[in-house]
Amino acid sequence: MSKVTSLPTADAECAATISEQIDALTDPSFMTSLARGLAVLQAFSDARKPQTITSISQKTGIPRAAVRRCLHTLRELGYVDAELNNFSLRPKVLTLGYSYLSSTPLTVSAQPYLDNISRTLNESSSLAVLDDDEILYVARASTSRVMSVALNTGSRLPAYCTSLGRVMLAHLPRAELDAYLARTRLIAKTDKTVVDHEQLRAILDTVRRDGYAINDEELEIGLRSIAVPVRGASGTVLAALNVGVQAARVDIPALKHNVLPVLQQAAQELSILLP
Repeated sequence: MSKVTSLPTADAECAATISEQIDALTDPSFMTSLARGLAVLQAFSDARKPQTITSISQKTGIPRAAVRRCLHTLRELGYVDAELNNFSLRPKVLTLGYSYLSSTPLTVSAQPYLDNISRTLNESSSLAVLDDDEILYVARASTSRVMSVALNTGSRLPAYCTSLGRVMLAHLPRAELDAYLARTRLIAKTDKTVVDHEQLRAILDTVRRDGYAINDEELEIGLRSIAVPVRGASGTVLAALNVGVQAARVDIPALKHNVLPVLQQAAQELSILLP
């Protein structure tokens, strides 16, 4: 009998959550097969190598037979390619996100401002929104790599331990923030990560009051960042704008003195263009 390798606890919980969310919906208009197909596509998002049916099943909690049918369909439609039992995404999958990026005023308007921030400061700058309890990068201007993993448009990171995420969380309605904190497990990414819910709530109160968030090596050692909110015409926070730096080069006073005013100016000018 072959040995089955168990998933790490966090991955197993995530897989169970995805599968349970899909299967628990009893709306007669809800298409479970479509939901499973999208979950299979998302299973490739953090993978740098081809995926097998077994690995995707483990990530999503979807039975292998259903994963196999999803992959067959996606391959027939041109979104997935396969070599033996190894599956990878094809360029056509980019069309699924291009419509959003090309039609949303936020992403269309933001890129020139990000480019200008990066030229002015010689640092990488990003724009992100809150999506499913994570931050989703929707625009980025990179001058150098400050994280061990590459960040691009479409990348996702936890909201609770990022400057972008804390800006977004700080401006949620109180009931929505309470629900987020109740369902979110705070996992330490470094020895500096805040994992106490009440301490995080206090930090978010400060972010809301001060109008910016600073992350000091809580996501990754050596990474320091600062973020500000981007508001629409109604004053609602639609996104967050940040700059990430190497902690060894830029201290917190320098972030506040040199970087914060540039971010605030860009956010203010960008807000004028948004509905």
